[in-house]
Amino acid sequence: MAILLGLILLLAIIVAGLVWFTSNTAKRVEALLPPRGQFMDIDGQRIHYVDSGGTKPAIVMIHGLGGNLLHFGYAMADKLSADYRVILVDRPGSGYSTRPEDAPATLTAQAKTIAALIRRLGLKRPLVVGHSLGGALSLAIALDHPDCAGGLALLAPLTHAVESPPDVFKGLEIPSPLMRKIIARTVATPLGIRRGPQLVAEVFAPEAAPADFPMRAGGLLGLRPSAFYATSSDMMAVSDVLPGYMARYKSIDIPMAMLYGKGDRLLDYRAQGEAMKIVCPALDLEVMEGGHMLPITQPDRSAALVRRVAERQQGMQAA
Repeated sequence: MAILLGLILLLAIIVAGLVWFTSNTAKRVEALLPPRGQFMDIDGQRIHYVDSGGTKPAIVMIHGLGGNLLHFGYAMADKLSADYRVILVDRPGSGYSTRPEDAPATLTAQAKTIAALIRRLGLKRPLVVGHSLGGALSLAIALDHPDCAGGLALLAPLTHAVESPPDVFKGLEIPSPLMRKIIARTVATPLGIRRGPQLVAEVFAPEAAPADFPMRAGGLLGLRPSAFYATSSDMMAVSDVLPGYMARYKSIDIPMAMLYGKGDRLLDYRAQGEAMKIVCPALDLEVMEGGHMLPITQPDRSAALVRRVAERQQGMQAA
């Protein structure tokens, strides 16, 4: 009995230590990378966004799985801000945007939130830019809230369901919300610190991740327990509604372009990009050498794609 009690006490000390380490790490990360923008309360969520302001044509940028708005702020946003009003958004639960742990993480729910943000900002059918999972969310906004999207510029987007997540995301495949919460508050942060450089390299491959990714692109924000919980929730919820959106793609009639890297190791340009081109023949699909993190590694090509869509959108509005 004494041995058993000793083991229980030891386990309790280890768990308490992990919880303390996780909480302390989150505080240190947030001190290094405080919020850059403004907040808006929407349906129990506090959405963080950066708005360049002005009356120029609006562009709303939505990041991918496990990311934050600094993925666009790293280099790409500056290439567009002289000619456009650029709004960068932290998706619900990501970056500094909050989402109650019991709130739905589906594309439908997130599209409703971002659409509410767009309406409250007074944006009239802005150009929506989406990277990776943000691409799927951009499509959901265009389909569910057509008044909130006048054009789509998609960068390495998720458009079609995949049978299983990439190996780099296998650790996020946690069906139980309770287990997700326990892992987030105990072992996710120390494991993230240990495996972080390898995971980042795999996400960027075959291109090299920039040395300043942890700070300049907000990579360190992913070490917080809230980020792990939200990222796992987002990934697990994708399959709930994506097939329904896939069946509606052919109804999209706004300017739409897509940029994909042939070497993308997270999403296959053939299964995601070329498959979308079959459904939507008017899609402007550009395939280039490169990987998945195009907003960071290919900001010039990404910004050029956005400008092409913006010009088509403005031309249609003028007509």
